Amino acid sequence: MRASVVAGIAGILIGIVLAMTVPAARTVVGTVTGANGFFVNPVIGTDFADPTILRAADGWWYAYSTEQLTVERMANVQAARSRDLVNWELLPDALPVEASWAAENRDVWAPGAIQAPDGRAYLYFAALANTDLGMCLGVAVADSPADPFTDIGEPLQCGTGFVNIDAMPFDDPISGRSYLYWGSDGSPIYARELAEDRTRFAAGSEAVAVLEPDPDRPYEGLIEAPWVHVHDGTYYLFYSGDDCCSWPDPGYAVMVARADSPLGPFERRGPGDQHIVLEASERWEAPGHNAVAVDDAGRTWLVYHAIDSRKPYQPAIEAVRRPMLIDPIEWVDGWPTVAGRAPSEGAAPRPAGGSLR
Repeated sequence: MRASVVAGIAGILIGIVLAMTVPAARTVVGTVTGANGFFVNPVIGTDFADPTILRAADGWWYAYSTEQLTVERMANVQAARSRDLVNWELLPDALPVEASWAAENRDVWAPGAIQAPDGRAYLYFAALANTDLGMCLGVAVADSPADPFTDIGEPLQCGTGFVNIDAMPFDDPISGRSYLYWGSDGSPIYARELAEDRTRFAAGSEAVAVLEPDPDRPYEGLIEAPWVHVHDGTYYLFYSGDDCCSWPDPGYAVMVARADSPLGPFERRGPGDQHIVLEASERWEAPGHNAVAVDDAGRTWLVYHAIDSRKPYQPAIEAVRRPMLIDPIEWVDGWPTVAGRAPSEGAAPRPAGGSLR
């Protein structure tokens, strides 16, 4: 998703100076009520926009998000880990050295992460090139999801506008093939098969438009932030649309389409707004850019950001603040939905697995 715009050199300098006093790692505790294991959103209360999530071989959940440069945190790619999806420990910068090909503006957007069977982890991200190549998709590699990632030294692909953002890697459990999804800026959502080394596209593969924006539907002036999840043999493409970051009038939501193949064609549910999974509540505005997690009981969870209307701005910079929330997904007639089609408020049963620390 498009990065927050930093307003003013003075604000940036203040953020940098004050951020130096913040520890590299600290714990953000999701609100748990009583011994019965209920939680209250948000689960990460600081800005943690565009979250991606993976369950690693070490049993931890790892989450990564768009860069942060405020008094709260300073990182090219924010990282956190949790045993239970509720209590999150913030980790040091996942990409401590920005890509050599990227512009020196620290804009590192919307990462997508995956762990290969050999244990190595791959982080896909968007950044503006330091040449005239435009916005690019990059990839960095680490020995494990807990280790710092190192950029491979060149972008995966570049182009004009903001099409090359919101990268999401996907290992197809049915075919065994790996894909990368991306897209925004009024373009379709694209997908392309990755090579075995995951740092290149597969030879002979081509980008496929798997979903076109539909301006006759709500929230689809543009579509972005793809996440693919397989449920009962069907591929579900979650995506977000329209205006992520304006205040006080954002317009953003989570939608879904489904297909029988990772390359589509993906089809939405019914006419009108039936494709919407999650939209704003009175408190939580512009929910979106989701990931999907499956807990130890097999229940699926939507992991996403939203703007807290009670505290919409980040400190030291003029940009919206987007904490991370979770809510359970219910499957009704072969389609995912969230109760009330809105972020939960108040105590709700926590995910299964892990421990309350």
